[in-house]
Amino acid sequence: MKPVAVIDFETTGISPVQGDRATEVAIVLVEGARVVDRYQSLMNAGVRIPAFITQLTGISNAMVAAAPAAAEVMREASRFVGDAPMVAHNASFDRKFWVAELARAGLPAAQPFACTLLLARRLYPQAPNHKLGTLVDYHRLPRTGAAHRALADAEMAAQLLLQIRADLDRRYQVGGADHALLMALQQCQRQGVAALLSRYART
Repeated sequence: MKPVAVIDFETTGISPVQGDRATEVAIVLVEGARVVDRYQSLMNAGVRIPAFITQLTGISNAMVAAAPAAAEVMREASRFVGDAPMVAHNASFDRKFWVAELARAGLPAAQPFACTLLLARRLYPQAPNHKLGTLVDYHRLPRTGAAHRALADAEMAAQLLLQIRADLDRRYQVGGADHALLMALQQCQRQGVAALLSRYART
């Protein structure tokens, strides 16, 4: 099965359109049923981090001042991902920053993004909510470091992705769910999930 890249950003805010920038990126490469590689770096985008963001993430202005330039980090991240399709929890957020930071570095961003938040809403409607930490605890998955740090969150999203794949195999006999299936599933209405997966199981 083709590897997928599970990504997480820490940022100065919620919108690159409003001038917010990434402060940290982490990518966990998943192949089949296991994690095979990782990339993580703080990044200096030349902007100040608001105090409430430092309180949330633990990432300070001093830390990013000593970090590599954002463009350098994004070039490394792009090489690390290659042509692998991507996954993130609440992917609309991470995709915005992936596209924006790569554009600033003069690089394209063509990879499709699957979203473990949307997938969890389809598959686990009974979960208390669909925040990453809640889903990790709901499935008794390992917590890997402090929340709101990129590598810890990317690791937990990768473990959630592996759980989703295992459940698709166990409950619907869809072995080795590929990225195309994940994309189809997250766009499916909840009442159509069983029919969609039944079609994939037959093929």
